[in-house]
Amino acid sequence: MSATTQPIALTLTPPAAAKVKEFIAAEELTLETGGLRMSVLPGGCSGFKYGLSIEDEPLEDDLIVDASGVRVFVDPFSAQYLNGVEVDFVTTMQSSGFAFKNPNATGGCGCGTSFTA
Repeated sequence: MSATTQPIALTLTPPAAAKVKEFIAAEELTLETGGLRMSVLPGGCSGFKYGLSIEDEPLEDDLIVDASGVRVFVDPFSAQYLNGVEVDFVTTMQSSGFAFKNPNATGGCGCGTSFTA
């Protein structure tokens, strides 16, 4: 089976998309080949944690989602937890980073990167 473009609802806000595009450019990749890998991994203080990385191409069984002009690579396991997620890039006086709004989460913790489902 090869990587497929399958519609799952996944949103990158304009600030998040801009930051991901910066990271893709820093890796000397193009938006046509590279992309953002979003995954859900066991761990964190609530049971699951988000994983983000820049990849040069999708894996064979990945779903490929176009989110605000960025190709997002999602493995089949993570897709069930990421459907409907909105990713934002937030900057405050103390820190900056990606923030997740996940309608599939039934709980979370103060760190904002860990959730239960």
